[in-house]
Amino acid sequence: MGAHRRKCDWCGGGTPIVRDMEPVNPRYQYWCEECARALIIKGDPIETYRELEGEPIYGRLLDEHCTLKRFYSFATA
Repeated sequence: MGAHRRKCDWCGGGTPIVRDMEPVNPRYQYWCEECARALIIKGDPIETYRELEGEPIYGRLLDEHCTLKRFYSFATA
């Protein structure tokens, strides 16, 4: 299945913008913008991630909504 066809693993409808590289549950690796934002606001952000759209959308969401000063890492490979 190509990335353009994949849907958010949580809501099943949105286009994923980020992939959790170390998911607690492997069924939930790909997240759309709305679901990723909800994770951050809830206080459970993805810590090791890969941006999927070529733009730092998830990185901007972390900057805008994350009050925790934990270390987050962008997976490059």
